[in-house]
Amino acid sequence: MRMKHLTVAALTLWLSVSCSQRQEDFPFRNPDLPIDERIDDLLKRLTAEEKVGQMMNTTPAIERLGIPEYDWWNEALHGVARAGKATVFPQAIAMAATFDDDALHETFTMVSDEARAKYHQYQRDKEYDRYKGLTFWTPNINIFRDPRWGRGHETYGEDPQLTSRLGAGFVRGLQGNGKYLKAAACAKHFAVHSGPENLRHEFDARPTEKDLWETYLPAFETLVEESHVEAVMGAYNRVNGEPACGNKRLLTDILRNQWHFNGHVVSDCWAIADFHMYHHVTSTAPESAAMALKAGCDLNCGVTYLHLLAALQEGRVTEEEIRQAAVHVMSTRIRLGLFADDCEY
Repeated sequence: MRMKHLTVAALTLWLSVSCSQRQEDFPFRNPDLPIDERIDDLLKRLTAEEKVGQMMNTTPAIERLGIPEYDWWNEALHGVARAGKATVFPQAIAMAATFDDDALHETFTMVSDEARAKYHQYQRDKEYDRYKGLTFWTPNINIFRDPRWGRGHETYGEDPQLTSRLGAGFVRGLQGNGKYLKAAACAKHFAVHSGPENLRHEFDARPTEKDLWETYLPAFETLVEESHVEAVMGAYNRVNGEPACGNKRLLTDILRNQWHFNGHVVSDCWAIADFHMYHHVTSTAPESAAMALKAGCDLNCGVTYLHLLAALQEGRVTEEEIRQAAVHVMSTRIRLGLFADDCEY
């Protein structure tokens, strides 16, 4: 009997080492391969259910691949926020008063240093919940021209050019300039999001084409094309009748096709549920999930994307559309160095 127990123990140890070794040998963990090959290998190993599970802000572990839980939701508007002690810098509107994009770059280089240090400690402690990841939903580059909005302190003010320059400095500092991203910045809220705050879940912003392109889009364009911001967050409101997080013109035609954005699009929190609850442009959660996915929203802050599997069964979306969104979100985790051991940070 004793020999039997020893044999089982030895077999268990062998299996553990063997499985660990196989995980290390997966091509998606090989930093020498092109990112397209790594992401293709990873997604071939995921079921449709697992892909969808990785497309909401709180994601489950995929233990057989050695992928831990991850929560995409983190904040760093003026310092790493809501997860213990960190350096606190002035609010964005105060930093804007410096008119100094180099100072923003230096400030958020310090912020990203702290962010990485805190992340490593959370990983050691196996803490994977909200505010403990490397994807920061900031900066807020909306244009602040009406003080009744109420969130002007989060912005760089009323001028699109100043907002563009300061936002670009912010992103360079937060994301770093290495082989991997030090942290991932997120330009928000796309787009035309500075209307009445208490009506944001149902408000329809109707800018003219001139105002759209001269006021509300320039900062986003700069952060995408010049600073290569890793994420863009869709707004709660509608834009000329279509919800911003389900707006194909904004998310696909302009962002991806015209500006060649290569990161991922995330919804504002529970914004996709607004489609059927407040905007009334859809009737059900599967319809809302399908509308957002097909428009180009890759990651859902919230749980409406749980209904993507029902939308798939109903023929509202395809497996390829789910796969493409998963490509965008998992590519960010690869760019952050989370699936390899050679990250300089």
